[in-house]
Amino acid sequence: MLNYITWDVNPEMFSIGPLTVRWYGALWATGILLALWIVTKLYKNEKLPDEWMDKQFVYMVIGVIVGARLGHCLFYEWHELPKPVEFLGITFKYGNPFLAKPWEMLYIWQGGLASHGGALGLMVAMHFYNKNVTHKGFIWGFDRLVIGAAITGACIRLGNLMNSEIYGSVTDMSWGFIFVRDPRGDGLPHHPTQIYEMLYCLVTFVVTWWMYWKKQAYRRIGLIFGVFLILIFGTRFLLEFIKLDQEAFESGMILNMGQWLSIPFIIWGIYLLINSKNRIVPIEKPKPTAQKSKKHKPKKGKK
Repeated sequence: MLNYITWDVNPEMFSIGPLTVRWYGALWATGILLALWIVTKLYKNEKLPDEWMDKQFVYMVIGVIVGARLGHCLFYEWHELPKPVEFLGITFKYGNPFLAKPWEMLYIWQGGLASHGGALGLMVAMHFYNKNVTHKGFIWGFDRLVIGAAITGACIRLGNLMNSEIYGSVTDMSWGFIFVRDPRGDGLPHHPTQIYEMLYCLVTFVVTWWMYWKKQAYRRIGLIFGVFLILIFGTRFLLEFIKLDQEAFESGMILNMGQWLSIPFIIWGIYLLINSKNRIVPIEKPKPTAQKSKKHKPKKGKK
């Protein structure tokens, strides 16, 4: 009999009175702070203003969290949203909580965050950030930000593992995890796809970090961002084949929702990769400082 891994970790780190800190939330925060530290290092390397990073942090946090929550509600719980106007009959349905109380879509502590929604929210936030702050262009900002975002993704997947959620199909591999704390669990070993996804996020970080520092890939606009999109969403597309469906409506689909949402990002990444050959930023040479010309007095002849 194979010895599988029994995963029985408490999703709560600690509690102080009514306050409970969960691993998932702590790892989300850790991932964002690590991304901030990494991107700050890149900005300093290029001698960019410090206030750019401070403002980017605000844009980034709001965009990711709001986008991830709204993405979950729209991508994975869309079937619960009522049809406000039915065909050939104006019939309104108000039974759904998201329609009756739309602000509850932002209750992130109730669970439900989608990585694709977080990516879209981040893109919207970065559009306004680059438009209002750097004035350097949307893709320019992402060539740097995604290096840190890969670490954030790894932390989030580790958080999924601590929550015993979003895992794979049943496996007979020796590293299969039995998720004891999942109320929907069947007591069988499953692929720990959270670990697989965490590992490919770390690999993506190493690749993009190497491209930035060793190859100066940031001089080709869109190259780092394109590689990031292909690696992250390409691997995500493949891993979805061994992941359990997150929602009932995905049953019987050839491709699940995660795969359909990944395809546009993969295509975009390929486009950026090809287009980056023609978008090279020249190295700015330091301007020569003006020097005062010395007047040479003519030598006096000998008497």
